[in-house]
Amino acid sequence: MEEPWTTDREPIIATELDVKKAAAINALLLRPIDILPIKAGDLIRPFALGLWNEIRPLLKPDVPVMSLRRATSAFLHSKRYYQACAQPNSMRHDLAGIPVEQLSTEDRLAAQQRLIALRQTQDKTSASHDEPSPPQPALSKAELIRASLLGRSKRTDRVAR
Repeated sequence: MEEPWTTDREPIIATELDVKKAAAINALLLRPIDILPIKAGDLIRPFALGLWNEIRPLLKPDVPVMSLRRATSAFLHSKRYYQACAQPNSMRHDLAGIPVEQLSTEDRLAAQQRLIALRQTQDKTSASHDEPSPPQPALSKAELIRASLLGRSKRTDRVAR
């Protein structure tokens, strides 16, 4: 894909899962940030560049920064967030949810490529679940015991080292 989408799709609205991810971010902060969806049906809005530098100081004192990074990453790397970024007239928003600048063509193209990669991964996963797995041979009770004992000896060897 070399050209970004040229037609607007429907506004990208938050699902219950998006709201849970947003709530996880807000739970780590001293105060909620308005850019995040509060309820299902709210718009998903792309973050302004450098917004992390404004979110980080809002972190509760007893919460590790890595927890905030993981929570924001789960939200920012979601399919619906990429869809919101891929729109032709997507705008980046500040903490208050106010549009501040349009997404660059490169950023929109990157979001579209990420969506394609997610779709391909999902297709592969669903195809592998559709194929029946080969039947496993039934093991006798003696074989099950032998296998569990062999597994234990390997584990105890690792511990002894």
